[in-house]
Amino acid sequence: MLGLFLYGVALALMIEAAIGLDPWTVFAQGLDLRTGGGIGLITVLIGMVVLLIWIPIKQKPGIGTVLNVLLVGPALEFGLWAFEAPEELWARILIFAGGLALLAVATGLYIGAGFGPGPRDGLMTGFHARFGFPIWAVRTVVEGTVLAIGWLLGGNVGFGTVAFALLIGPMVHVTLPRLRVPLAAEPARPDPSDPTNPTAPTVVVGS
Repeated sequence: MLGLFLYGVALALMIEAAIGLDPWTVFAQGLDLRTGGGIGLITVLIGMVVLLIWIPIKQKPGIGTVLNVLLVGPALEFGLWAFEAPEELWARILIFAGGLALLAVATGLYIGAGFGPGPRDGLMTGFHARFGFPIWAVRTVVEGTVLAIGWLLGGNVGFGTVAFALLIGPMVHVTLPRLRVPLAAEPARPDPSDPTNPTAPTVVVGS
């Protein structure tokens, strides 16, 4: 839950920075500019549509997947309400960098909890599992498509978009192992040489 809340706030920080966004947020922002529905609500609706696509590719959502769809949008709207966009470029770059770092931490938290991937990540892995397409190819096609549509609708594409594409993978590679909830440890196997072990071989002392 904390990870999903921070994820929405991180998106809000990057939106306020106004130097470019990730493909899905560009898409949501473009739809918001055209419809006026509110980017938080549109983010929720996009997540729901993506989740419906899971049905034909036979993906099963976890509770974390459903919560991702429902909670990231409201958290994004809270972040937009709580933070004001700075005017200076250097300040906006710092805001974007802080948002990107927070997004990496948030991703490590919500994925590391083990309650299911986000709807967009599950879409990539689902196409891979169902049809055998490489994940990188599916991600490139899907995110390239939503980025292009969002840009045509007026979404913010800039050097922040490039920075996101280049940096988010390595950053999550660092945060995810450190924030992943450890699995329950397997019970230790008995040591055959331990004399307290009932299966240990009997040692006869004497001539």
